[in-house]
Amino acid sequence: MTAQQNTSLASFTGDAQPYGGGDPYADYRTADLPFTQYANLADRQLGAGVVAANDEFFAQRENLLVPEPAEFDPEHFGHKGKVMDGWETRRRRGVSAEHPWPTEEDHDWALIRLGAPGVIRGIVVDTAHFRGNYPQAVSVEGASVAGSPSPEELLADDVKWTTLVPRTPVGGHAANGFAVSTEQRFTHLRLKQHPDGGIARLRVYGEVVPDPAWLAALGTFDVVALENGGQVEDASNLFYSPATNTIQPGRSRKMDDGWETRRRRDQGNDWIQYRLVDRSQIRAIEIDTAYLKGNSAGWASVSVKDGEDGEWREVLPRTRMQPDTNHRFVLPEAAVGTHARVDIFPDGGISRLRLFGTLTEDGAAHLAARHQEVGG
Repeated sequence: MTAQQNTSLASFTGDAQPYGGGDPYADYRTADLPFTQYANLADRQLGAGVVAANDEFFAQRENLLVPEPAEFDPEHFGHKGKVMDGWETRRRRGVSAEHPWPTEEDHDWALIRLGAPGVIRGIVVDTAHFRGNYPQAVSVEGASVAGSPSPEELLADDVKWTTLVPRTPVGGHAANGFAVSTEQRFTHLRLKQHPDGGIARLRVYGEVVPDPAWLAALGTFDVVALENGGQVEDASNLFYSPATNTIQPGRSRKMDDGWETRRRRDQGNDWIQYRLVDRSQIRAIEIDTAYLKGNSAGWASVSVKDGEDGEWREVLPRTRMQPDTNHRFVLPEAAVGTHARVDIFPDGGISRLRLFGTLTEDGAAHLAARHQEVGG
């Protein structure tokens, strides 16, 4: 097992105050975390899952990846006790009356399959509403295992686990954030709580590193999709929802599953800038406004640039958008580039952007080299 450099950004320790009524998040402890600009690789929408846990007596392991913030109902009790919105294990005990305390090595664990393999930039272990029943400390390890391994295969002796977050004290009712500097591609995580307790949510922020062989087999694919390695670099406005929603898998299923801006009161327009999986030839475009009915973009255009210092060139001119509609465009000739930008006029939103194409020869070579560099 290899220990890597880690930085705890939000150092919360100790119990939170018992819940005293009112807004349960009023005394929630949190801090600004710079790595949250990256995609959540443990997003259920990408295909992430909690595949196993050694104990989930009080609360189920699957709650760790629920996208919404943890909820708290002070009156909700079940046959096993207080119902908590998170993963909570039973209290550990020692081996005898003379030694009733858990040992230093005692811990509970959960195995998480990332929705998209990638390089991890930061992790949040959220103990929201676990005020006196959170773990004393947590640790996180990562592994890279091909295919779809079972829990037994992940726990086999031949699997190499790399420490991403060393055993670190955490606080109750807090967003405990950890920066990760390990330049390696991971597919699975092992979350440990020492010696026991409850964790509400786990977020794993990083950059997707796709499998070049899979993309080559697909041929034409969405070169800006999050699951294929596309990224949002910047956006003009994030008032209602994150721009990353526009490159999530599948179609939007509700209004807040897209990107919507505040109402403009000037003569400007809103936009999102993307970095493609690598240098690509774009041949077709989809702009979807699903579930955006009275607030969809009025018009939209798409531009592409080739390289960080390249010039933006419009490949889809400003085109009228219809509410709650998927718009499809075949380009008259392939547009080659590394970055894309969608502009909407004057404001409003879109739910998804799809850029269908193929990697260029040098783009495929660069992606393969990157994949090999991070141990894919």
